[in-house]
Amino acid sequence: MDRALDPALIHRRRRIRLGGALLLLACAVLACWQLNRLLRPSVAAGDIVVSTVRRGDVANTVNAAGVVIPVHEEVVASPVTSRVAKVLAKPGQLVKAGDVLLVLDDREIVLAVDTLREQLAQQENRIATSKLELEQKHKQLASSVELLELDLLSSRALNERNQKLRQSGLVSGENLLAGELAVKRAEIQLRQQRELIADSRRSTATSIAAATLQQEILKKQLAQQENKLAQAKVAAPFSGMLTSLVQEEGASVAAGQLLARVSELNNYRVEASVSDFHARLLAPSQEVRIEQNGERLQGRVHTVLPEIQNGTVKLLVDLDKPGSPLLRNKMRVDVSVVTAHKKGALVLDSGAAFNGAGRQAAFAVRDGVARKTMLQLGASDGRLVEVLAGARPGERFIVSDTRAFANRDTIRITN
Repeated sequence: MDRALDPALIHRRRRIRLGGALLLLACAVLACWQLNRLLRPSVAAGDIVVSTVRRGDVANTVNAAGVVIPVHEEVVASPVTSRVAKVLAKPGQLVKAGDVLLVLDDREIVLAVDTLREQLAQQENRIATSKLELEQKHKQLASSVELLELDLLSSRALNERNQKLRQSGLVSGENLLAGELAVKRAEIQLRQQRELIADSRRSTATSIAAATLQQEILKKQLAQQENKLAQAKVAAPFSGMLTSLVQEEGASVAAGQLLARVSELNNYRVEASVSDFHARLLAPSQEVRIEQNGERLQGRVHTVLPEIQNGTVKLLVDLDKPGSPLLRNKMRVDVSVVTAHKKGALVLDSGAAFNGAGRQAAFAVRDGVARKTMLQLGASDGRLVEVLAGARPGERFIVSDTRAFANRDTIRITN
């Protein structure tokens, strides 16, 4: 005969079944949670850089590639077509003004100098000869004039005597006419001789002037050749560093070819190249920041060159410390030209997570999870980036490179 079960036993069994079910549910939840942790991507906190949104001052900058160049640099060119006879210096050497760097073969220049000196001596002799001939001819003509003057005086005296005698009837009319014609003939001859003297003076003076002009031309040519002869010893134009030099003895050089370049020491500027897209933003006197190996120097835009080449515009930057020991000739540096300043803006530390201005995705960090959100970014000076929209002060964002999980909406951050 069946007996009814004890109610206490029935309740105990129910509690056991309920406890087992709850235990199985808890295990299932725990398993799902663990599986979610295993499957959901994560990143270690030490592998990312997180920045907090805050108020700060930010500058809008234009990035450029720069090269350090000397403020004062001179090149020495070959004065003539020649060859290198002797090299007396090496690139990188410190030189003083007037130090001879190399010597050119000057035999052709010496020959040209000697030839010009001979031509100049001949021209001087020609001028002296012309002056002597003029003086001698003038003396001869002057003597002829004196004789003609005496003849004229004699003819006039005879004519006056005949006129007096004619009044007494002692001289015929023919003799009187002959005397008057003799006077006129003597006057004409005297006038012609004086004109001949003047013509001779003018002719000789013209010849002497032409010879003198040729003499001056020869003097200038001689001075040029003597200058070339002096330049055959190529010397440093000022004290500094010899940055380049033709070093092969016997090498042929053309007239105007670069022989040496000397740069001033401890006085540098920067030549920067900027995309022509930013050309309208550039102006003289703008603040410039130069960075090299973590070191920063300040400067100002001196000149924006008007010509655009290969899509870039060049500008020259004067440094606040042009003699900084950090600088080296031809050293490449990063240049940031400050085009505007903003005070009290919302800012984040700049990093690889951001790519210029505009709307872009970023990961906001909260409670150990990074969630993708959209930020509107503005100006950046390389250290800070302006946040125009999408964030509030105190919020934290990943600013390091996020390309590895750019296609995820959330990222778990592990310690």
